[in-house]
Amino acid sequence: MCFTVSSAGGRRGAQMATFDIGHPDVMDFIRAKREDGRLRQFNLSLLITSEFMEAVRRNEEWKLAFPLTQEEVTSDNLDLDDSSQVVWREWPISKGYISNDAGQVACRINRSIRARRLWDLIMSSTYDYAEPGFILIDKVNDMNNNWFCETVRATNPCGEQPLPPHGACLLGSVNLTRFVQNPFTSDAFFDWEKFREVVSVFTRMLDNVVEINGLPLDKQGDEIRNKRRHGMGYLGLGSAMTMLQMKYGDSDSLEFTQRVTRELAVTGWRTGIELAKEKGAAPIMDETFPVTEEMLAERPEMRRDHWKAGDEISGKVLHARYSRYMQKLAEVEPQLVDEISKHGCRFTHHSSIAPTGTISLSLANNASNGIEPSFAHHYSRNIIREGKKSKEKIDVLSYELLAYRELVNPDAMPGSSDPKQQLPDYFVSADEISPRQHVEVQAAAQQWIDSSISKTINVPTEYDYEEFKDIYLYAYEKGLKGCTTFRFNPEAFQGVLAKEEDLENTSYTFTLDDGTKITAKGNEEIEYDGEIHTAANLFDALKEGYYGKL
Repeated sequence: MCFTVSSAGGRRGAQMATFDIGHPDVMDFIRAKREDGRLRQFNLSLLITSEFMEAVRRNEEWKLAFPLTQEEVTSDNLDLDDSSQVVWREWPISKGYISNDAGQVACRINRSIRARRLWDLIMSSTYDYAEPGFILIDKVNDMNNNWFCETVRATNPCGEQPLPPHGACLLGSVNLTRFVQNPFTSDAFFDWEKFREVVSVFTRMLDNVVEINGLPLDKQGDEIRNKRRHGMGYLGLGSAMTMLQMKYGDSDSLEFTQRVTRELAVTGWRTGIELAKEKGAAPIMDETFPVTEEMLAERPEMRRDHWKAGDEISGKVLHARYSRYMQKLAEVEPQLVDEISKHGCRFTHHSSIAPTGTISLSLANNASNGIEPSFAHHYSRNIIREGKKSKEKIDVLSYELLAYRELVNPDAMPGSSDPKQQLPDYFVSADEISPRQHVEVQAAAQQWIDSSISKTINVPTEYDYEEFKDIYLYAYEKGLKGCTTFRFNPEAFQGVLAKEEDLENTSYTFTLDDGTKITAKGNEEIEYDGEIHTAANLFDALKEGYYGKL
């Protein structure tokens, strides 16, 4: 289906496949994309639990298991109290399986493996193939505003929207570069008043999109109208930092990231309350739900507020008072949470930071994607061009470099040894920033984002594997909901973005029809089948089986 989307016009489709870290077939899932041309329209992510991460830390055995029905327990004479046979775990579906009062499901142990051995298998695959990604599913569900009525087991393809069954991904992004005044000077500042005004208007616009959603399935339409979730985010964070003379990942940039994300959140929720008073709250806010023992175990503060099993409680109170995210918001804006518990809100979720690749390039003049720094300030993009048999390599410059040339120095060029062309040291690109700094920027934003964040930590090809593994442990420690890395590996794939030095340093070998072999550097042009291709793009198209099908 997604390949058909690509071949019809130049924009690729994508799907997300997620898989439980405790499933007996998890190792097959990790290796699923090793074959050329297989599952290339899919992103793969593992659903990682805190139980697994702690097992890795302690180097414990990790049990791979699958849920049990009562018939299996009876026929196989299993003892549910025998920890060598059965383990109790969170599972998305309890109906038909044996479950306990805490909502856990009894799972038959298929085999055990050292947690660190499985961890090394995951990490080596991610190092070489950039997959699978991590979705820290415990954190996703614990922080979900709709914790009381849905269980999330998957996200949209880039990971920024954890969604329940039939959930829709309604996204929109604000261009942060538009609010930077007097860029590249000591008088540079961010126009917070204008930013809040735009966020408020944009929140109303996204709410209107819910009404004209055009979703094809009735259940999708019901889901979006009942909860009215949307994901407002931003693009150009890295570009804006550069224009403000900040280095991405430094302490002042973390402070800026936290503030811009908090302002987006607070303004959005304030507008959501206004909309609820004008047009009505999201329907789920006005529904009532029975208090269960599972709820009380999950949210002990409900007992302290004198709720007990069997009581009826409204969705707006469960959302405002007992959502972990809203409790965090109450630390800075307690009156907003009070208002939501009384009047409800127009939507259950407001914020999400998407990758914004297409709109950053087409509408923002190549401002940095989403929360990212610029990939590089001079690099190549491989694009699908209608009628061309392989992808086409085009050179691009970052938004901040274009702006700097226009406002300060028309001759500026990254990497130049000529003092007249050199850029200030605050012009940094993705792989000049340490992985820990990437994680810290994401963490600074995540505490104010109620859905999630799509972020890719770019690391150099020669980056040390042992240090690479630590990135994911650090992401877990910082409370992220997900983590993705990318290391250029020419043996595995040719990405959408490429730096000239990577292409220059990579050789590709082709076998012609007559058996002759030729070798060319990645950025060399080759005439083949009546067209000119770069060696890297031609090699990728032939290897992956899409040559001539775009």
